[in-house]
Amino acid sequence: MDDIDAIRRAHAAFDSGPVEKLLKKSPERRAQFETTSGIPIKRLYTPADRTESSYLDELGFPGQAPFTRGVQPTMYRGRFWTMRQYAGFGTAEESNKRYRYLLDQGQTGLSVAFDLPTQMGRDSDHQLARGEVGRVGVAIDSLADMETLLDQIPLDKVTTSMTINATASVLLALYLAVADKQKVPWSKVGGTIQNDVLKEYVARGTYIYPPRQSLRIITDIFAFCAKEVPSWNTISISGYHIREAGSTAAQEIAFTIANGIAYVKAALDAGLGVDEFGPRLSFFWNVHNDFFEEVAKFRAARRIWSRIMRDRFAAKDPRSMTLRCHAQTAGSSLTAQQIDNNVVRVTLQALAAVLGGTQSLHTNGKDEALALPTEDSARLALRTQQVIANESGAADTIDPLAGSYFVETLTDELERRALEYIEQIDGMGGAVSSIEQGFMQREIQNSAYRYQQEIERKDRTIVGVNAFTLEREPVPEILQIKPELEQRQKAKVAQVRAERAAKPAADALAEVERVARDGGNLMPPIVTAVRAYCTLGEISDAMRRVFGEYRPAALL
Repeated sequence: MDDIDAIRRAHAAFDSGPVEKLLKKSPERRAQFETTSGIPIKRLYTPADRTESSYLDELGFPGQAPFTRGVQPTMYRGRFWTMRQYAGFGTAEESNKRYRYLLDQGQTGLSVAFDLPTQMGRDSDHQLARGEVGRVGVAIDSLADMETLLDQIPLDKVTTSMTINATASVLLALYLAVADKQKVPWSKVGGTIQNDVLKEYVARGTYIYPPRQSLRIITDIFAFCAKEVPSWNTISISGYHIREAGSTAAQEIAFTIANGIAYVKAALDAGLGVDEFGPRLSFFWNVHNDFFEEVAKFRAARRIWSRIMRDRFAAKDPRSMTLRCHAQTAGSSLTAQQIDNNVVRVTLQALAAVLGGTQSLHTNGKDEALALPTEDSARLALRTQQVIANESGAADTIDPLAGSYFVETLTDELERRALEYIEQIDGMGGAVSSIEQGFMQREIQNSAYRYQQEIERKDRTIVGVNAFTLEREPVPEILQIKPELEQRQKAKVAQVRAERAAKPAADALAEVERVARDGGNLMPPIVTAVRAYCTLGEISDAMRRVFGEYRPAALL
């Protein structure tokens, strides 16, 4: 093998010779190239950029610590990643039709989007739900809606991911109650609830209760599922929304893993063993446009999490050290202008997720900058994954970009920058304290502002937006949510309340409130409440009366 010093000397001669000669005639496009995280991109990478690396310590083999190269020994040569198309709109009836259509088209798992009232613990007939029912996801008010949503979908064969946070306990209980009605044992029920409330305070806003009370509910779910629903992923620690709010890739890794550390600590403080809940933790990443940085991000995140679980929390089970993840292409990268360009963006992002080693993937529809996706655009997004899986060859070997001088250097640098942030957050007392001090929020806001400035100065080209524009844009057909839907859903809630047995419902709600106040695991009384057809809003209000609502401090 060539001597590293010899490579450096040859590289210097290359720069001062052929490169300098060409630059005098034809300068490069920019004075400085860098990733979205501000990592400078060198003109050329060589073995000299990673001189102190140890293959076994830094990379190793897939399915083995530090999991840089993937979480399964054979990765996609065994089976492809789960292809989930995030969907949900209007009523449970309409969403059920979309789910069954996507499953018929080859989708291998469900991914449910809920409307804002459902996310915020409000029934569809609440005054604060007005104008939002069924708009950005499906309205779920009670067990009656969940029964309709999952009609003819076998819960022992299809796994379901539910993007729900503050009300995750209620939605999980509803799902399990439907499994009971299908006579599917909870041991055979598989899926994921996002259940990551900390990032809601940082980046998204669909929180209800204060952070520390929210952590109590989350750890109750951990303990309940460890005993009752062993194949359920109890949390999907989400960087997706952190990135959508404007973070860099390095911040996405750091803030997400810092939140993950907080969840592990909370579970340990609640008396759970790290290897009791650690194997069911999962993550959710954004996949943005900077192709090689995104591939490196997955690899760096796996390595960081593996070492944190081993060294900080003394995990012994290799599954506890494994960062399993879902990924979704970047909604914030989609443009309302020239929406067909979004097909190209989504394809590149999906390929980056596959090369990065995701376990599950959602590809956005091309029209999602304007509305929820139409059936045609949802099918095209799914076909994008299927083409990558079956025609590109990208799934035929594991971690195919490993050993690239550029990708390995990016992986190292993202790891270094993320660990610097994590150390800073540790110094503040952890993720919850840093959120209460507004640290993560300010860092994201500053990054988002810098990115927007780059676009407005045209330092960053967005095709169809600040370059290669059209004078007249064609008007695409988009999905329309009918206004009368809200009235139908309100009537349905009223019917559920009128037809249920009043005393069991009242007793169940009183028990939720009592356990919230006096202690104990909240999941059993919530399951009892949903079986009694108590509504999501009523159950959430029972906990509101004890926990209160979170009001964020103003950030300057």
